[in-house]
Amino acid sequence: MRVLLIGANGYIGRFVADRLLADPAVQLTALGRGDDADVRFDLASGSPGALTRFLDAVHPGVVVNCAGATRGGARELTRHNTVAVATVCEALRRSGCGARLVQIGCSAEYGPSQPGSSTAEDAVPRPGGPYGVSKLAATELVLGSGLDAVVLRVFSPAGPGTPAGSPLGRLAEAMRRAMQSGDGELKLGGLGAQRDFVDVRDVARAVHAASLSAAQGVINIGSGRAVRLRDAAAVLARVAGYGGALHELDGPPGVLRPAIGHPRPDPDHAPPVAYPYPDGCGSWQQADVRTARDRLGWRPRIGLEESLADIWMEAACRI
Repeated sequence: MRVLLIGANGYIGRFVADRLLADPAVQLTALGRGDDADVRFDLASGSPGALTRFLDAVHPGVVVNCAGATRGGARELTRHNTVAVATVCEALRRSGCGARLVQIGCSAEYGPSQPGSSTAEDAVPRPGGPYGVSKLAATELVLGSGLDAVVLRVFSPAGPGTPAGSPLGRLAEAMRRAMQSGDGELKLGGLGAQRDFVDVRDVARAVHAASLSAAQGVINIGSGRAVRLRDAAAVLARVAGYGGALHELDGPPGVLRPAIGHPRPDPDHAPPVAYPYPDGCGSWQQADVRTARDRLGWRPRIGLEESLADIWMEAACRI
């Protein structure tokens, strides 16, 4: 099976590449913007015609799209998350390769959900920010393309390689700094949110399974269990051997919460009020993962403690 992987240098893409390369039946070609890609191509600015010519030359059986942007303004997010996917869909429609498309979506497409509930694939998406809107638009393009396609809506990925700007990445960095300076007290904000964390290696397994399956539509990829960030902080402290006190700075919903690891702002020089949940997902997200089990034969294998241990190992190497 020849697989074209787009975005192999990204957080999820790196693990997808490793997983696919471990399958002796897979011939992998990586397409991306970096110098180490097999083929350099920028989806946000490249034409569908140019990509079509490449697809006809390589003739992949599966195209996996892990490319995209998580940060930036609405225009940049739209360019990298929506326009790029439109290019992929149009190129696949024009090409004679007949490849299956596996698109990486995101739980931010759903937006906030009712605390205590599990979000299934038939939930009405109500993204709460420009990132979720741009990813939802991409999903709609894929679903309306007429292609043999599946969208994996990944909840909160964790584990090795976790970006420093993510909640768990910021948490690990704050703890590293506290241990490095011998600080016996760590003040943390933004710990009230509950998220469904899934290890990035389990996500890669799901992509591999989706590549081999005939499943179409949207499939949630998560652990099926929401975890409060303050509980994740306690586990991380135990894993790291941090014996100091953890002080939570969260205030009531709707007010400014200081970023993880940063002191409370001076009330006389406070920054503008920020959204309490920058990802637009509200205070709670938990995936209903029955579809992944039934249609992909996939279940998460790696627990959050192992994911946090790997995050901490990387953070500790920076001491």
